[in-house]
Amino acid sequence: MKKLFFLIPGFIICSGLFDIVSAQTVPVGTPVLEDYYRRKQLTGELDSTISFSVRPLSVSALKNVTNVYDPDSTLRAEGWLNFDQPFTFANGKGKFQILPFTWQHQFNSQRPYGWNDGAMIPAKGYQTLISGGFFAKFGPLSIQFRPEYVSATNDVFDGFAKGKSDADIRKYYNAYNYIDAPERFGTGAYNKLLLGQSSIRLTFGPASFGFSNENLWWGPGVRNSLIMGNSAPGFRHFTLNTVRPVNIYIGSLEAQIIGGRITSSGYSPLPKETLSTGMNVYSPKDGAWRYLAGLNLVYQPKWVPGLFFGFTRTFVSYGRDVNSFGDYFPFFVPFQKNAVATFDDPFDRDQRTSLFARWIFTKAKAEVYFEFAKNDNAYNFREFLTSPDHSKAYLFGVRKLVPLKGRTDEFIQINGEITQLSQSLIRTIKDAGNFYTHSRVREGYTHLGQRLGAGTDGNLQSLDINWVKGLKKLGLTFERYEHNVDFYNRYIQDLDGQSRKWVDFSLAAQGEWNYKNLLFNAKFQAIKSLNSQWLMADYAPGTYYIPHNDKYNIHGEFGISYRF
Repeated sequence: MKKLFFLIPGFIICSGLFDIVSAQTVPVGTPVLEDYYRRKQLTGELDSTISFSVRPLSVSALKNVTNVYDPDSTLRAEGWLNFDQPFTFANGKGKFQILPFTWQHQFNSQRPYGWNDGAMIPAKGYQTLISGGFFAKFGPLSIQFRPEYVSATNDVFDGFAKGKSDADIRKYYNAYNYIDAPERFGTGAYNKLLLGQSSIRLTFGPASFGFSNENLWWGPGVRNSLIMGNSAPGFRHFTLNTVRPVNIYIGSLEAQIIGGRITSSGYSPLPKETLSTGMNVYSPKDGAWRYLAGLNLVYQPKWVPGLFFGFTRTFVSYGRDVNSFGDYFPFFVPFQKNAVATFDDPFDRDQRTSLFARWIFTKAKAEVYFEFAKNDNAYNFREFLTSPDHSKAYLFGVRKLVPLKGRTDEFIQINGEITQLSQSLIRTIKDAGNFYTHSRVREGYTHLGQRLGAGTDGNLQSLDINWVKGLKKLGLTFERYEHNVDFYNRYIQDLDGQSRKWVDFSLAAQGEWNYKNLLFNAKFQAIKSLNSQWLMADYAPGTYYIPHNDKYNIHGEFGISYRF
């Protein structure tokens, strides 16, 4: 296995040593375009060996696309400017492109809601994110500079502490002292300038090595990703990755290895840190930077076109504990705890592993995908066999494009996805806690106060139905979001046999549109919360819904991008 670890990168580099290509990427979360390319794969117009599970998507994987931001050539036909592709110089060895200027807006009327929004934070009120920059390449060297600026009013809202007893607040801190997930990011406006989707790379053939601050997305999910998504801002990391699928005779391979630096938000879980007695229940996090090592491998067997199998493994530890080669690249640490004897070891890594699969059917214009992950390894193989569901999370989704009769370029797109982060009943015997918390690395699996994987802390079921035509999309989304079930089961629990979990039901209208150089995206979402914040005031035995505890919220998004 260790030999394979070194042979794969070497083979990838040597297989295309003299084939210098572009390392430009389509950033994770790019409005309109990212989903457009995934749809094109289902219709058979995009390479079927691209897994969409190692992102950001590299331009090198998009064959015959001159300008990644103009996939349907509308800029060439209708654009306001006289050019529709990158500038070249030095006899074609150099390339320069102004990246789209993007301005995203978000609004929550009553409380924080929303995820997969990168540098934006969970906040009430209005916030905005602005990004833009350039891409330059000369020979194997490429620079993508795309900083981001986010500003949020971060208004006051009724949080968990309102109406709660000292005992309830103590319970909250018992759970959230083990993850850096603040309810509110400070007491005033929030402003931050970040490197955003920037990188500097050396690219030879299908392999690219460099330094990046880009958001990553690992796994086949659309609404969520268990291990790596874009609900948190991008983080600084070194990366060695493929920029296109590599033929390895028995199929094709995509891979990425990263070593990165993630940091804390500096905020407490709740604005209120003391009880009525004056006792401080907030236990400050370590605050030191953390080292994140990650591996993502995706294999596509040549005998079954459109089928992908993937494996990811991540490790998080405090930077001061990383000293040796094995600490920087811990991917060969045995899965069984009895083989590494980490009990009571101060260098106890926070690790996660996932297996996933995606299968696309171009004739049916459909796909199905699945991911299964664990955040706590079994003591030995026997324990794994007896309780494989311990510390697990899973994700399952399907997508289907239904052609409209007589209109070859128009479809009804249906997408359903389930994310299950809560523990199974094995928690009553061996409690693993919330999927993103950790007892030693108490910031948990987060960066700047937001989860690196799924943006939710509980279970989510979503259904999208959209009309799509080219870059255009109009439709509806229905979601059911069950907040932090593990916290509820451990600290609140059912009363008189009745479940009183905090559940949000939402209905959203959304749209994406293109006009000349402009791309628009918008979303209007109405949310009803049942048993919001698990408040038990006015509790009446034998009733499920607690009176006066239904809350309503409006979530809105609007964005505009100008393509040069």
